[in-house]
Amino acid sequence: MPDDSATPATRTTAGWIDPAALMRIKNLEMRARVVVEGFFTGLHRSPFHGFSVEFTEYRQYTPGDDPRYLDWKLFARSDRYYIKRFEDETNLRCHLVVDFSRSMEYGSLGYTKADYGRTLAATLAYFLHSQRDAAGLATFHDRLLDYLPARYRPGHLRRLMLLLDRPPDGAATSLVKPLERVAELLRKRGVVVVVSDLLAPLEGLSEQLAALTSRGHEVTLFQILDPAEIRFEFADPALFVDVESRRELYVDPQQVRGEYLRRFENHQRAVQEVADRLGIDLIRLSTDRPLEQALFDYLQGRSRRGRTVRRRAMSGAASAGGGAIGNRAGGGK
Repeated sequence: MPDDSATPATRTTAGWIDPAALMRIKNLEMRARVVVEGFFTGLHRSPFHGFSVEFTEYRQYTPGDDPRYLDWKLFARSDRYYIKRFEDETNLRCHLVVDFSRSMEYGSLGYTKADYGRTLAATLAYFLHSQRDAAGLATFHDRLLDYLPARYRPGHLRRLMLLLDRPPDGAATSLVKPLERVAELLRKRGVVVVVSDLLAPLEGLSEQLAALTSRGHEVTLFQILDPAEIRFEFADPALFVDVESRRELYVDPQQVRGEYLRRFENHQRAVQEVADRLGIDLIRLSTDRPLEQALFDYLQGRSRRGRTVRRRAMSGAASAGGGAIGNRAGGGK
């Protein structure tokens, strides 16, 4: 197939897939498959084996359990046998919340933030599906557009990809109302991944994210930005068009660059403060960055959180001297 034959040419000197070449693959699901297969190829020696096999908790040993999973260090502390349980005993539930507003239509590299963001969401969904975990989707602009509950069943991934492949058609971006609606819809705790440029007013954002975390959801923010938005390296005066309001404005970049960068940095700092206050991972991605790196960063963040919970669980078991420990990492059922 043409897409498969093009795959080797998409690789950079570092072994990652060049996003510009990746976006030339028209089929979204094929794009996601190329990224995930490339990611697995580059992880032969990695400690990360996917979402489903992250350690989550202990339970007491019962006859018939696999002795390979006995924790001998915990036995030495408590004089009791404990078995490590894993997420694949419960399966992960992940909800992808993707920005379809017009601001995502901007792109200076031959493809848009929307192309990159949808590919990222498709990659995560494909990866989850390959791990037999449940993926769901919510799309939004100033309100919630489509909602697909998180499931793992035949045909579900294809339906999710079709919803993701719709072109952005929104006007202004609002993060507050869509997240409020998502919090209402998600009855069972899980993982919530927000994919957006986050270039919207932040009033109320902290409260809505807090509503998700307080219900036991593990939240990650992926902020998608074009390199031109980050550096504002335009040289000549030109007519700029606001992609959301369609307002036209003649701008001399030399005169406004300093003020633009100051406001941009203030906004970025405010977003980071919200994430830090709530203990939420914020992963910033420039659209020229290979998507395997984004997937790796996400898994690394989840593994880091899992280790934190693991240390707390061991400490609790040692002090109690018995009884099963119920702290869970991630957010399965």
